[in-house]
Amino acid sequence: MAGKREEQGQQRLRKSQGFTGTLTAFIASIPQKHIAHVGRLLGMFAYIVDLRHRRIVRRNLQFTHPEWSRESIQKLSKRVFQNIGITLTEICQMTCFSREDILGKVRIRGEENLLNAIKSPKGIIMISAHLGNWEMAPLLVSCYLQKPLVLVARQIQSNTLGRWIHRLRGRFGNIVLDKKRALPKMARTLRNGKALGLLIDQGTKRSEGVEVSFFNRTVTATPAAALLARRYDSPVLPVFCIREADDTLTLVAEPPLAVKRTEDLRADLKENTQIMTSAIEKAVRAYPEQWFWFHKRWKRRYPYLYPEDLARRQRRREKRWAGSTKG
Repeated sequence: MAGKREEQGQQRLRKSQGFTGTLTAFIASIPQKHIAHVGRLLGMFAYIVDLRHRRIVRRNLQFTHPEWSRESIQKLSKRVFQNIGITLTEICQMTCFSREDILGKVRIRGEENLLNAIKSPKGIIMISAHLGNWEMAPLLVSCYLQKPLVLVARQIQSNTLGRWIHRLRGRFGNIVLDKKRALPKMARTLRNGKALGLLIDQGTKRSEGVEVSFFNRTVTATPAAALLARRYDSPVLPVFCIREADDTLTLVAEPPLAVKRTEDLRADLKENTQIMTSAIEKAVRAYPEQWFWFHKRWKRRYPYLYPEDLARRQRRREKRWAGSTKG
């Protein structure tokens, strides 16, 4: 009966979403053995037409892997685009998946790490990155544990896309917090012994972050997870949903990180943020074609990597200056 009600709810959702729902339902109906092929074609099309992001991906790879040849950079760049194409098609499918669909499509590696950590009365912090199919990870964990997660995410500028992603992330009872001013609610989550999920691989403002090393380059990272882990003694698990060679998905739950807790708060935040960033880097190095290299991760300390952005900002400043002088 419950399964029938869920299916009826899905049908109503598809109808209410009009053309978008029809397109999503069509993509969701594509057999799994074909979805990767469709995604790769989509990714290669984007690689050909999207010069701006092709430049960003190549420059990021060259910057972090100076020992790689030009041919290796080009080859991996194509695979990065292909992975994003597959991930996008999978995400469209996920909006129509039931709990049973998700549990049946993703394997779990490190299951004991997840089960042991979730027993903690002090809550659990799951850190992850835009790696593999990052949107699948929280859905699978909530379905597997039969417990909703509290997710922290940056608000998407597009209202339509933002609402669509919010509905996806909020399926199966998950709660999604806007990254801005989320710290009090994150703390409450851990005090109540619940699970908290964060993507920590993107940058933050220098005034709000700490400097750490990522691929042997200085970046600014959020210390939120480190602060909460220290304050509430919560276990911190790196969790990733990666794509295997046969295009199936595997949730990898690593053992809890050994975070430092001393009397020096500032030193602890810096060291523990570095420990977490190093865990992210380890996963990216293991699956470089599956990370979101489109992000300008090193722009704050190395803006020369993205000269087009510098030129664009300069034109904006000149335009604002010209407008102010006219006034």
